[in-house]
Amino acid sequence: MIIGIPAETRPGETRVAMIPATIQTWADSPVSFLIESGAGVSAGFSDGDYTAAGATLAANRDELFGRADILLQVQSFGANTVSADADLPRLRPGQLVLGMTDPLANPAAAKQLAERGVDSLSLELIPRISRAQSMDVLSSMATLAGYHAVLMGAVDAPRIMPMLMTAAGTLTAARVFIMGAGVAGLQACATAKRLGAIVEAYDVRPAAQEQIISVGAKPIELDLDTGTSEDKGGYAKAQGEDFLRRQRELMTAVLAQQDIVITTAAVPGAKSPILITADMVKHMKPGAVIVDIAAERGGNCELTQLNKTVKEHGVTILGPENIPARHALHASQMYSKNIETLLKLIIEDGALQLDFEDEIVREAVVTCGGAVVNSRIRAALGLPEQVPQERAAGAGS
Repeated sequence: MIIGIPAETRPGETRVAMIPATIQTWADSPVSFLIESGAGVSAGFSDGDYTAAGATLAANRDELFGRADILLQVQSFGANTVSADADLPRLRPGQLVLGMTDPLANPAAAKQLAERGVDSLSLELIPRISRAQSMDVLSSMATLAGYHAVLMGAVDAPRIMPMLMTAAGTLTAARVFIMGAGVAGLQACATAKRLGAIVEAYDVRPAAQEQIISVGAKPIELDLDTGTSEDKGGYAKAQGEDFLRRQRELMTAVLAQQDIVITTAAVPGAKSPILITADMVKHMKPGAVIVDIAAERGGNCELTQLNKTVKEHGVTILGPENIPARHALHASQMYSKNIETLLKLIIEDGALQLDFEDEIVREAVVTCGGAVVNSRIRAALGLPEQVPQERAAGAGS
């Protein structure tokens, strides 16, 4: 079996799907690796690093796609809406494409792959169960996003993070507020705390309070009914407009005290909820900074513009895109480990085995045997639910 690692083609994507150290772990297996020249350079890995690890360089992209049984990508079809279509003619029936595909937001990409007879597995759909923690790409990337968001806020804020007692007087600590205490939010809390800030956080899920405290932050409580705020996967559920309106009213007073606000609230496959309205920004301190890491889904702040710095009412609002790619080496290291664990689940004795009795495979495989087999994506496409026997019959690759 040949696993191919093409260079990423989306502008600004610096990560690589697998690093040399991970390839070395397969040295004694019947699996071989084919890599496109330059694929790892932006992440800090040369072609020589890959060949030393046992990989072979492809003569060109056409050769890589033509020979690989499994293709590993970071932003694959569906996630890469800029340039992925150029690779569609290179795909062949029976290949497995594995990467981030943003399937709930762009389900049409799955239909295109199925029509070409290409099998695909979306890393975003891996269930959040204990057995799959080491495969959880979203958590890996969110960790880096939360970390970097604090650094962005610290750079743009007119004050430093820690309290300092100097000969010129005492410098008070910055107040940092994190909205959303998922993986990114908790990492932001921990990073801001290490930098010496006074850190508070809010999450609509009641269960998040203990987690907020565990990273040294103070949970903010609002008088809201949050009984239906979390889905079975541990993600925040989209809330109704009445709930969001009441939340904004109570949150305005909290925001008025903050120097740096980091918003992280996202709902898979849906537009980010507006947590900070333009009117709420008016009540914030002059010099305050909002870092909206939900900007790629429209943003949690009404004034956020993707990839732009907006200044309104003395407040700076940052809308960064693809934050993990700014730390490409460690992002690639984590991503690579996630994929390695997944590959060891679906490859046995050098052959691909997609066992749909396994919850991870069942939830993450999107297309197989020329059909869209994932129930969530079928629903998004308006396709009828597939009976288990049909799905299993298409599991061969």
